[in-house]
Amino acid sequence: MYKRISGKFLVLLAPALVFFVVFIVVPLFYALYISFFKWDGISKPAWVGLGNWLTELTSSNLYHSLFLTVVMMIASWVIQTPLSLAIGLYLSREGKWRTVLSVFYFTPLLFSAVALGITWAYILNPTFGLVQGIIHSLGMNVTLDPLGRTSTALYTLIAIIAWEFIPFHSLLYQSGAKAIPTSLYEAATLDGATGFQSLIYITIPQLKNTVVASTVVILTGSLTYFDIIYVLTNGGPASATQVLALNMYQKAFQEYQMGLGSTVAVILAVFGLLLSLALVKLTGFSRMDSQAEGA
Repeated sequence: MYKRISGKFLVLLAPALVFFVVFIVVPLFYALYISFFKWDGISKPAWVGLGNWLTELTSSNLYHSLFLTVVMMIASWVIQTPLSLAIGLYLSREGKWRTVLSVFYFTPLLFSAVALGITWAYILNPTFGLVQGIIHSLGMNVTLDPLGRTSTALYTLIAIIAWEFIPFHSLLYQSGAKAIPTSLYEAATLDGATGFQSLIYITIPQLKNTVVASTVVILTGSLTYFDIIYVLTNGGPASATQVLALNMYQKAFQEYQMGLGSTVAVILAVFGLLLSLALVKLTGFSRMDSQAEGA
């Protein structure tokens, strides 16, 4: 049975609802509308019906971008989740040096993705970069160019993105771990439980909601990785890092094919919605209950 929504609740909800409609719903439907036209963004749009959709759905380039997006999504979760959990648990304990470490550790969160991308582009530059300089100073005649090789570019980006976002997810786990009642650990200690047993039977179950929330953010957030990839590789070399978001941008704003770019945008949005619905259903995200003591 649905609860009746009060007028006060609607007033409080109105700003967020207006923001959602103006910046999410309207652009999405406008992109869907543009996907039925051939348009360079300047001249008069020409109706092509399902032409753009047939072009994209039969294009190997689209499935290549979708594959790279899924690889980046899965790899991001595999790398970021265990490392974030370990670091978050470490930082959640008392200790002067842990506090000092946490201050420096969260530095990547203070800068934009573009600034971080430019920094890493300098560090990994094969001619004058910091890493190459260290290699030469060691007397090694080796040229390291992880962003310039098709076999390593994607995994280098995944590592850089993990470096950028692990602090954020560690912060989630740190706050979640601090919220676990100490009485649970005291009772486990009285029962003779070891530190590893406390981790398996108390800490991890108590962080269930945090793990789910972090997983949803990592997987759905992976679909929006664009700025740092654009700065570091622009989809190259040879489309080795051309994820869906970058594919959409290149078609719309570099090739001036707004119809095709809008088609990719709608596909990306639908993929993200289906992924979000699947995560909510499989993880029980909408039914998460309190992890209070004794729950």
